[in-house]
Amino acid sequence: MYRIKVNEKYAFELSPENDSFKFQGEDLELDKHELKDGHLHFLYRNKSYRAEVVSENREEKTAVVKINGRLYHVEIEDQYDRLLKAMGLNGVAGKLALEVKAPMPGMVLNVNVTEGQEIKKGDSLLVLEAMKMENMLKSATDGVVKKIFVGKGDKVEKNQVLIEFSA
Repeated sequence: MYRIKVNEKYAFELSPENDSFKFQGEDLELDKHELKDGHLHFLYRNKSYRAEVVSENREEKTAVVKINGRLYHVEIEDQYDRLLKAMGLNGVAGKLALEVKAPMPGMVLNVNVTEGQEIKKGDSLLVLEAMKMENMLKSATDGVVKKIFVGKGDKVEKNQVLIEFSA
C-alpha cells in the first residue's frame, strides 16, 4: 500500500491489486491514453484530465505533477518507508541515520557490531526475535557505531534506541 500526500494537505491510500489499483479502498477505474512527451490523458468519474510529470526526485520519492494546468507537489511513502521510520532509519538514501530503533518489542538474540566499528550500508547490525521470528536489522547507510545500548538476551520495547551512530 502506498500513502500519497498532495500539497502537504491531502493524504490518500493507493493499493496495488492484480493489474489495477484500489484508491481509498475502492477500485480505481481509469480510462487512460498516453500522449507524446510524457503527457497522459485520462477519464475518472466521467471527467477528463490531462497530466504531465513536471519534475521528480526518485531518491526522496517526490514529484511535481501538472493536472489540467494546476501544479501539485506529490510525496509517496510505501510500506518499506514506514518500516524504516519505525526503526529510526528514516529511509532517505544517502542520509546518515543516527539511531536504530526497535521496530517492535522483542529480545536481542545477537549483536553483530562493536562500538567504534565502521559499517557499510546493508551490514547486519543485530538480530531481534519478535513473535517467534528472527529479524535481522541491517544498516541503511555507511557509518561508525558510536554506542550500543543493548546486549544479547536483552528485552526491548518498540522504538527503543538500540544503536547510535556518529554524525
